[in-house]
Amino acid sequence: MSFITRHLGPDADERATMLNSVGYDSVEALVSAALPANIRAEEDPQLPAALTEFQAQEKLRGYAEKNTLLKSFYGQGFSDTITPPVIRRGLLEDAGWYTAYTPYQPEISQGRLEALLNFQTLIEDLTGLPIANASLLDEASAVAEAVGLMSRAVKKGRRVVLDSRLHPQVINVAAERARAIEVEVEITDLREGLVGEDIVGAVIAYTGTEGDILDPRALIEELHTRGALATVVADPMSLLLLEAPGEFGADIVTGSTQRFGVPLFFGGPHAAYMAVTEKLKRQMPGRLVGVTKDQDGFPSYRLALQTREQHIRRERATSNICTAQALLANVASMYAVYHGPVGLKNIAERIHARATAFAATVKGAGLKLVTDSFFDTVTVTGVDAAAVKAKLQEAGYLVRAIGADKVSVSFGESASEADVAALAAGFGISAVQEAKAALPEDLKRKSPYLTHKIFNSTHSETQMLRYLRKLSDRDLALDRTMIPLGSCTMKLNPTAAMEPISWPEFAGIHPYAPEETTAGWRELIEELEEWLSQITGYAKVSIQPNAGSQGELAGLLAIRRYHVANGDTERDIILIPSSAHGTNAASATLANLRVVVVKTADDGSIDVADLDAKIEQHGNRMAGIMITYPSTHGVFDPEVREVCQKVHAAGGQVYIDGANMNALSGWAKPGEFGGDVSHLNLHKTFTIPHGGGGPGVGPVGVAEHLVPFLPGDPNAEMDASTPLDSSQGVPVTSTKYGSAGVLPISWGYLAMIGTQGVADATAGAILCANYLAKNLKDSFPVLYTGNEGLVAHECIFDLRELTDASGVTAADVAKRLIDYGFHAPTLSFPVAGTLMVEPTESEDLGELDRFIEAMRAIRAEIQEIIDGKVEYESSVIHNAPYTAEIVTADEWPFKFTREQAAYPVASLRRNKYFPPVRRIDEAYGDRNLVCACPPPEAFAENTENTAG
Repeated sequence: MSFITRHLGPDADERATMLNSVGYDSVEALVSAALPANIRAEEDPQLPAALTEFQAQEKLRGYAEKNTLLKSFYGQGFSDTITPPVIRRGLLEDAGWYTAYTPYQPEISQGRLEALLNFQTLIEDLTGLPIANASLLDEASAVAEAVGLMSRAVKKGRRVVLDSRLHPQVINVAAERARAIEVEVEITDLREGLVGEDIVGAVIAYTGTEGDILDPRALIEELHTRGALATVVADPMSLLLLEAPGEFGADIVTGSTQRFGVPLFFGGPHAAYMAVTEKLKRQMPGRLVGVTKDQDGFPSYRLALQTREQHIRRERATSNICTAQALLANVASMYAVYHGPVGLKNIAERIHARATAFAATVKGAGLKLVTDSFFDTVTVTGVDAAAVKAKLQEAGYLVRAIGADKVSVSFGESASEADVAALAAGFGISAVQEAKAALPEDLKRKSPYLTHKIFNSTHSETQMLRYLRKLSDRDLALDRTMIPLGSCTMKLNPTAAMEPISWPEFAGIHPYAPEETTAGWRELIEELEEWLSQITGYAKVSIQPNAGSQGELAGLLAIRRYHVANGDTERDIILIPSSAHGTNAASATLANLRVVVVKTADDGSIDVADLDAKIEQHGNRMAGIMITYPSTHGVFDPEVREVCQKVHAAGGQVYIDGANMNALSGWAKPGEFGGDVSHLNLHKTFTIPHGGGGPGVGPVGVAEHLVPFLPGDPNAEMDASTPLDSSQGVPVTSTKYGSAGVLPISWGYLAMIGTQGVADATAGAILCANYLAKNLKDSFPVLYTGNEGLVAHECIFDLRELTDASGVTAADVAKRLIDYGFHAPTLSFPVAGTLMVEPTESEDLGELDRFIEAMRAIRAEIQEIIDGKVEYESSVIHNAPYTAEIVTADEWPFKFTREQAAYPVASLRRNKYFPPVRRIDEAYGDRNLVCACPPPEAFAENTENTAG
């Protein structure tokens, strides 16, 4: 049996049943009717013949074997670590965790929210600051976010100082992002103090890229005296031994948690972090998990202060972060839980001991060190760097050569005494010497950390195994039920493609390893980029952006730099339809483009008359337009070519948001029907799992004229004075290939489906969506349809008239679906009072019919209110969802029966999911913001008050 037959939910007989229901005799006829003929691809994408699952893994094995797995002592922000097997197998490789969606429906996300709250508590404790977010994308872009945060918080001045002791990739990404928003950047060695005025803040390395440790207290005091802010970039492993930056006045602390059990992954995905002072909490980018309570008063978790987030603030957004690194933050969280404060300190001390032994050895042999104070990185100077590096590489070790005469050796968790001896031998030294700690005495850690019970009670494998299972059981993920989220494509993540990501020959490769040791990785990436170019019709694709939001930003920066390079410096306006994804406007703002909104017509398409007016008004200043295709309203707009032509005629570029490629792949190519640039969501169409809110990968594809402006190498020599009009791209993430570690998933998916399979998957998505729309339109009107009344791969159900008649809201329906065992559809986007549904091609007819049954049953519950049989306030739908605890309590406080609440359809009797909490009080959590682990007694105090 081919893989595509396993990927597609409905089999041939089921597809025939569904086609009959929607009125077509073939999938080809259905897609041809839905898809405008004028955008059909000129030819099919040229992908290799489809492989079986076994063949795909064999080919991946071949790529893996072409990589040389060296022992990594390179450092520069990426360290050797050991992922505990119980966490690797029970979390990273467990579908209950990696197929979960972003926890916007908190009642069915309590497990992953608790894990993320553990992560926040870990960061708050180690940094000494009161508020931490639930992860950012990577260290370099996190520092860029900190620069933006400082520039917003300090109103006077537009200059930021970057410590030259930061890692090169951090400097390059942060500097270019700052320049994009017209923040002046100065790069200087902050050991020599501050120079100049009008500073909004400084970013301080703690420790430096060559290992030295700067005492930042005087520097931070001077910044504060000037009214500026201080950002400290710190390795959280070092903070187990070094004083917390919050203790000496840091306003923002950021960095990477990669070495907390997350593999090197050839550069990512890795969870960055950010912690801030109390006064900055409402301006901090990224998601924030907070503690609140459900309607019975039981402590619960939710995403807090959501009004800060980009999808709500749009062009007023201060960040475009959409996908974070939730899955990897959870790995780091569990690594801390598993080891606890004592175990973590032991790991840090062992790392430091290996470094000091090596330092004493080379110094004792007469070699010179850059610094005598360090945590894990020892830099030797005055040597033939190339020769030492080559000798050690031959022996199986990867170290960092800095210039011609420096070699940096950075120690990780697995470093042994034998490794110290082998590394010393690379410098021609035979005897290893003992050494004392090399930390500055006045910077040694004194403050406690990880005192909460969760970090001090779960250290055996049995305990961890059960804790992971307990948390995943509290969630609804794709391994349990359909997640019918419009615009988010929660489809099958093929296990055969998932397995290889943790193979050591992929997972254990440092992102800055020499090219001769990474041939397999680079061949895989080059092939994947070519396949994506074939599918999209673009000249070239870069997979560097590590989220859809970063792909958007990279594409818009390419457009902006293209115009400036051509002398069109005044083109700084981007047209964005009012129905567009919230990230579009946010990304445009970060690219320093001014947003002008284009109206949406009554049928959901772009209002062409308003577009003409906006082009007439802004044509000479128009950089381009951002459109989503098919539209966010779930239809194929027939005028898309006309829109592209109008914008091109006025000198603008066309950005086509590729979030909905699940409805185009194999049938139409954005690069052919008018696009100049698109980003793709590999975590949507191309099966990288969402992981509870990340990882994501957002490759950007461009037409030939924009190829020079694709993202550049973050390690390349860059000059902050390089003019914006230079014909070169700028890096958006820490590594050249972004989150390479998860690329084997999309490679495997495409390798196993081939050209025909790509088209079949798209057709399947369109068939499933139209089947739901056809069978539910009498219960819930479909808001927008296209040709012959068809939708694309998703549809919007309009509840507004029902809400007016009954009081039942779209949110009520979302919560009630939990009792039927379903994750909610997308709520009130892009139209308030609606539900947007996308079943994907992976759901079989039985699951689709189960969803239809649930929605019809809910519609009947609404009708009882409309008919006056039940009052809205006391209805089964308004009080949903229902926990096992309340259903089995001695007292039942409702007029409807327990059976109506918990078992509204017969199929639930043998397959029932109970949410761990009832409906959550969203407002309470924002009014009483708590973003760290609550004490156990907070739960114990409420156990007697959970029955209503």
